[in-house]
Amino acid sequence: MARLFGTDGVRGVANEGLTAELALGLSVAAAHVLGDANAFEGHRPVAVVGRDPRASGEFLEAAVIAGLASAGVDVLRVGVLPTPAVAYLTGALGADFGVMLSASHNAMPDNGIKFLARGGHKLDDALEDAIEAHYRRYGAGDESWKRPTGAAVGRVRQYNEGFDRYVAHLVAVLPNRLDGVRVVIDGAHGAAARVAPEAFARAGAEVVYTLGTEPTGLNINDGVGSTHLERLRAAMKEHRADLGVALDGDADRCLAADAEGNEVDGDQIIAILAVGMKEAGTLRRNTAVATVMSNLGFTLAMEREGIDLVRTAVGDRYVLEEMKQHGYALGGEQSGHVILLDHATTGDGTLTGLMLGARLAATKQPLADLAAVMTRLPQVMINVKGVDKDRVESCVELQAALAAAEAELGTTGRVLLRKSGTEPLVRVMVEAVGHEQAQDVCQRLADAVRLHLG
Repeated sequence: MARLFGTDGVRGVANEGLTAELALGLSVAAAHVLGDANAFEGHRPVAVVGRDPRASGEFLEAAVIAGLASAGVDVLRVGVLPTPAVAYLTGALGADFGVMLSASHNAMPDNGIKFLARGGHKLDDALEDAIEAHYRRYGAGDESWKRPTGAAVGRVRQYNEGFDRYVAHLVAVLPNRLDGVRVVIDGAHGAAARVAPEAFARAGAEVVYTLGTEPTGLNINDGVGSTHLERLRAAMKEHRADLGVALDGDADRCLAADAEGNEVDGDQIIAILAVGMKEAGTLRRNTAVATVMSNLGFTLAMEREGIDLVRTAVGDRYVLEEMKQHGYALGGEQSGHVILLDHATTGDGTLTGLMLGARLAATKQPLADLAAVMTRLPQVMINVKGVDKDRVESCVELQAALAAAEAELGTTGRVLLRKSGTEPLVRVMVEAVGHEQAQDVCQRLADAVRLHLG
């Protein structure tokens, strides 16, 4: 039986794989499991519940709230807010846990349920497994638990102050104001469609144009946001702005564009912030954290700037685990998940964009000049499907082909063979000084994977 929880909560097509019954059952299970783990410490539990603007979020939110209240949990309903806002409010309000309904950058028909522990942190795998096990028993008809009645049932309250409280937090943690910085914002018709323009304006930036800021419940991520930068890049040149910020559906990631409409990816954003934080003395342990998929150019830039780099497995949860374990302040992914652990418990796209704007304002330099701290090496990736991915490390012939490729590239390139965690495929990634060489080496390795693992 497949595990319900993936790397970022439970996701599926709303009302197909992700039903109201599933949302209700998981919420009841979460309340019981966290209660059994003494997360409520003998007091009446409280949960913060938020969502992105997807139409399906309306009925799923109702199901989650019903499940929690039926299990004796009081609910603070914060409405449409970003995932990092729900995480922040869970901690700031002293709630016992949080629930966010979103499928992030996925298309509108999808949705997801993410549970957050006390303080706004992601649940660990063991708690997720316990919630799933409890749900499966409950879903099979286990009615042995005593349902609260009367005054013991949970109460539901609308918490409208969440928007202002979160925006105020974002502005308060900035090292300096953004006065004089002209900004274009793409809100992906998502959870930060109101939050991001308001936060930038309060921080002193001039928001010269917005797109993706009119959510209908049906248009989230549709041709806008961090996975569709075309309109943002065009708007940058048209409006002669200094900084373009593109968020995703739940606003936990951010990509950027410079004045000429050139993309500034997550690696470049982390590099810019790392240099600034080192200068300010806030880059704890002089270290940035990134995944194995970060560009080799990022590694070379950190070496040149005298900043230590720690790499993790792919996934922002692994970056976060490394940061929490060793006390690092900055980490993230090429895709735009950037974690500023002194100010947020998860990736926060709006905060990332604000920090970029603050760096522009402080240095008086164009974003293109700041991004030039690193040079992105050409990167080519091929997904090889229908192969025995579990033999990647043990296949002698494939390892010989890998060694030959690494010897050919030397210190000017990098090769990564990575088996997918969810599909029967192997990802082949090659970086080199030139695109033609990267493409050639990647294709040869992909052919070797098919030959020896097919």
